[in-house]
Amino acid sequence: MRKGWTTGACAAAAAAAAYRALQTGCFQDAVSICLPRGETPTFEVKTRELGDGFARVGIIKDAGDDPDVTHGLEIIAEVRPGPPGGVSFAAGEGVGTVTLMGLPLSPGEPAINPGPRAQITTALLTVAKDLNAAADGPPDVTVTISIPGGLEAAKKTMNARLGIIGGLSVLGTTGIVVPFSCSSWIHSIHRGVDVARAQGFQHVLAATGRTSELAANGELSLPDEALIDMGDFAGGLLKYVRNHPVERLTIAGGFAKLAKLAQGSMDLHSARSSVDFEKLADLMAHLGADENTVQATRDANTAMQVLELAADTAPALANLVARQAREVALATLAGGTNVSIWVYDRNGKRMGDAS
Repeated sequence: MRKGWTTGACAAAAAAAAYRALQTGCFQDAVSICLPRGETPTFEVKTRELGDGFARVGIIKDAGDDPDVTHGLEIIAEVRPGPPGGVSFAAGEGVGTVTLMGLPLSPGEPAINPGPRAQITTALLTVAKDLNAAADGPPDVTVTISIPGGLEAAKKTMNARLGIIGGLSVLGTTGIVVPFSCSSWIHSIHRGVDVARAQGFQHVLAATGRTSELAANGELSLPDEALIDMGDFAGGLLKYVRNHPVERLTIAGGFAKLAKLAQGSMDLHSARSSVDFEKLADLMAHLGADENTVQATRDANTAMQVLELAADTAPALANLVARQAREVALATLAGGTNVSIWVYDRNGKRMGDAS
């Protein structure tokens, strides 16, 4: 599948083109930059505006075949002379501002992550050297990044829960978007844990989906900053918490996904892991099911079908799954965190737990 470019890479290219225009009075039709791993992509310039003491360039983000919420948005960089000390950054339209501790940026800073900041600074320094405008380091400029439509697009992200208010984050470590790598989601899980820890929360709720999150937090009443949208990435959560522990972790999800966790899967997506019906059949036998039911479980197509076969013993089966999922989680965490697993049905009713 076709790779794409991160928001940070687009911002770096736009800033480089804007700085060149500010220095020369001329705009390029396309601009190339060097990414951290040595790639040299070329970006077509869209918006170009030269004013009194500033230049502004926009580049349309192409995320390749990745379903990125920023795909097709214009990333605009405005460059102006700034205070001494190198490159400073500001958030324009559609770019958020950090409001909580725990992120790699301090509260009050524009949500332009350290990776993109470094890429922008390197791109500006490269242009300055090319124009013989560089002294000992990057030019003294202020770069304002804007993303028209970013405020609306941010509603589809976890930014508000992370305390990033007013728009999107400018992200990207390598500059390259790998289709369906899901790195942005895992990144948000990690930052969610960081934010919860920085707020001093002792209890974090991670859920596989909205139904289980609403149901579980209906009982727990935790603040939004203590809620982690884990989705399918149990491994991404547990491995991070192992090195960044919280006192108490509750994982809530549907029967099928937590059955996968119970069977040792760290990625719960249907395309990357499957329910082992043989193991569910063993649990059914353990609960005293007759041979016909056990065999029907082996032959089942869905986890929902297994619950229907379990009938009155479905809660006991859900409890066994929760217990095994908890054992997997504890083994991954290697101590230090008290874990609870809550299993929910599709209507948001808790049907199994292990604490």
